[in-house]
Amino acid sequence: MKRITNLYRNAYSGLSPATWWLSLVMLVNRAGTMVVPFMTLYLTEAKHYPIGKAGMVIAVFGAGAVCGGFIGGRLTDKLGFYNIQLSALTLGGILFIVLGQMDSFPAICGCTFLLATINDSFRPANATAIAQYSKAENRTRSYSLNRLAINLGWAVGGAVGGFIASKNYHLLFWIDGLTNISAALLLRYVLAPSKNNQTPSQKDKIKTTENRSALTDKVYFVFITLTILFGLCFFQLFATIPVFFKQRLHLSPSFIGIVMALNGLLIALFEMAIVFTLEQKKKNIQYIIIGTLLVGLSFIVFNIVPGAAALALLSTIIVTAGEMMAMPFMNSFWISRTDHNNRGQYAGLYTAAWSIAQVLGPFIGSQIAQQYGFNTLWWAIGGVSILAAVGFKWLGGME
Repeated sequence: MKRITNLYRNAYSGLSPATWWLSLVMLVNRAGTMVVPFMTLYLTEAKHYPIGKAGMVIAVFGAGAVCGGFIGGRLTDKLGFYNIQLSALTLGGILFIVLGQMDSFPAICGCTFLLATINDSFRPANATAIAQYSKAENRTRSYSLNRLAINLGWAVGGAVGGFIASKNYHLLFWIDGLTNISAALLLRYVLAPSKNNQTPSQKDKIKTTENRSALTDKVYFVFITLTILFGLCFFQLFATIPVFFKQRLHLSPSFIGIVMALNGLLIALFEMAIVFTLEQKKKNIQYIIIGTLLVGLSFIVFNIVPGAAALALLSTIIVTAGEMMAMPFMNSFWISRTDHNNRGQYAGLYTAAWSIAQVLGPFIGSQIAQQYGFNTLWWAIGGVSILAAVGFKWLGGME
């Protein structure tokens, strides 16, 4: 028991105060994440749009998120990660409230695109800030702490949002907007350059003779492509998997909710300890390969293992293990190729890769399931995961 206690104490020790503050900002922000998870229900039930129109709005949101990643990354390098985070949180909060007041379909689409673009410009700036606030030896744990905050906040937002949605959909927009603004105020209070010497002002930006562009980094472009493939597979967890659980495994919605919540709970309990144990012992790419294969296995088990509830739990445990192995070390991989002057554009491409996967993954997965069945989908996802793992193996030899 003492060894376990020491393991967790060491896993959370050594991180800078700024890293903890930034994770708290993320927790406040994500705890109010209510609009996006319930957007389809809002559009179909409150606005009485057909599912096709609701899907168009979600696609518009995805397109805005991709643009936000690119734009946010570029602006981060020019204006600094603090300024972009503060602006994105504040303007995003206002736009969430404004979106809730939109009535016409074109206005909803336009406001959604603008909101997604501004809101997702926060992500590359945030990723750059984590790198600034951490040291090379604890950088992966710093990203894991941020992921822990995201998962805890998402769990709170989803649970509270479900209750609020059953009462009044419009409250979702106000709460999401106000928590964004609250996170901005907290960021300004604890991490402004004048109050925290780890948050540099623009004049403190380090000048280097080498300023490699992410757009000319061939190794990084291979990594981004493989990240999209990984994301296409992983996002089935939140798209086709719940439908499969309901239609093929005949699980109740309440049990499906418990299984989905298990993902975030396992991450919160174990990821920091796992990363602390593994960090610096092997190359990042080796852990990414293992995680990618585990994600693929989590879908293949549906075709080779019988069961219902137990099978759902087994798959969730495997995919979560894969997520914990791959994603923290993906962050460490891309950050290792950056310097102070180009970190934003690298983060922007990485953010855009996940946004692209989040848009394409559910669409492609749902089409395969509808046309060819779930068994074909799971074999296909497993095959893509193996392909991505082979790609990451090859990428390791390019470094």
